[in-house]
Amino acid sequence: MYFLIIFKLCEPTDKMRWGRRLSLHCLLLVTLLGVLEAVPISVDKTKVQPPEEQAKPPPESVDTGLHYDRYLREVIDFLEKDQHFREKLHNTDMEDIKEGKLAKELDFVSHHVRTKLDELKRQEVSRLRALIKAKQDVEGGKDMMDHQALLKQFEYLNHNNPHTFEVEDLDRLIKSATKDLENFDKERHEEFKRYEMMKEHERREHLKTLDEDGRKKEEEHYEEMKKKHADHPKVNHPGSQDQLKEVWEEADGLDPEDFDPKTFFNLHDTNGDGYFDEQELESLFTKELEKVYDPTNEEDDMVEMEEERLRMREHVMNEVDTNKDRLVSMDEFLVATKKKEFLEPESWETLEQNQAYTEEEMREFEEHLAREEQDLNQKTLDLQKQKEELERQQEQLNAQKLELQQAVEHMERLKSQKVEPPAEHNVGENPGPAAAVDGQPLPPGHMQDVPAHS
Repeated sequence: MYFLIIFKLCEPTDKMRWGRRLSLHCLLLVTLLGVLEAVPISVDKTKVQPPEEQAKPPPESVDTGLHYDRYLREVIDFLEKDQHFREKLHNTDMEDIKEGKLAKELDFVSHHVRTKLDELKRQEVSRLRALIKAKQDVEGGKDMMDHQALLKQFEYLNHNNPHTFEVEDLDRLIKSATKDLENFDKERHEEFKRYEMMKEHERREHLKTLDEDGRKKEEEHYEEMKKKHADHPKVNHPGSQDQLKEVWEEADGLDPEDFDPKTFFNLHDTNGDGYFDEQELESLFTKELEKVYDPTNEEDDMVEMEEERLRMREHVMNEVDTNKDRLVSMDEFLVATKKKEFLEPESWETLEQNQAYTEEEMREFEEHLAREEQDLNQKTLDLQKQKEELERQQEQLNAQKLELQQAVEHMERLKSQKVEPPAEHNVGENPGPAAAVDGQPLPPGHMQDVPAHS
């Protein structure tokens, strides 16, 4: 059985290719078609000695790039352990899987497997609840959240039933993962388009900072680099006889006159499963890409090289993968080698001949950037005004605080002062007109009544 086929394909040449390839190979895991037995292939040993097969242990962790990757792998791992489910896989094609027919077989798996799947689902529901809570905390509460967008991220799981793993759960998981991974190439193309437009935008913005002479020199250098990049040997049509013969001769070291499609297939089916997967196909284009891209050249962009590799692989898959299972079988490959497109292909147009974006898209992109910059500037102004208002309010609070402190200090001083009592007088003694009442002098002309003596 080759259920773990994808784990043998995870040796990256660089970060970008690893992420894309791993995601695509894990589609085999999702659609559960990776359990097919390897097809034995006869090789003419008089011409070529096939390399010895060496078992490679699967990596400890494989990530499809999906946010529910761990849950996906754990569910599939346990389903694989059920003999009934494994047998049904052999008689189920991709269309039946996509339509949910395979998911109905869940009712017949063992009690032990179902119990474990229930446990996995409860754990995943708890994880989702924790994510939602964290998102609420970050965004400031429920009112600010886009619940529809949030629920869309969790379509792979029936969260209305958080306790048991049912047929609907498996059906959702397969369909969601298949859809998400099949859209991966499309997203990669869009990402590359944005990359190219941003690169051009930054070039144009840089030109605006130069004087007339500087702009002229910069434009001349730009055109020179474009010309140098376009000056490369002819690129063979991907998947054509000429292209494969070049690999046969330069990479395999064999006589092009002895080219044999079956032997070629066996040589480059590196994991020996009887199929060309997407990684194995992409490795066939390395010689063609080296004609166009050199990492030591200023004019060559390695991001563009990976986009070119993706274009080549998609083209061959569209031409050869007739059942659209994202694998090229021996039969599909041999049928393709008899077609006119294989024997007499048209010339291949590389990226410099196929600009990733139109001028209209570039205009819309720059308008979008301008709006974003304007919004950012407005937010900056608003924040500056808020800062100034807060500083003004702080100054007022500081002044009020100072006044309050001064008032408190004044009251404390009054409390600490001791007021002297008035002097005592003998009975019958006339204090005189200058005597004070309660410490205050009498007004002029005032006559104080003196009581009569007996």
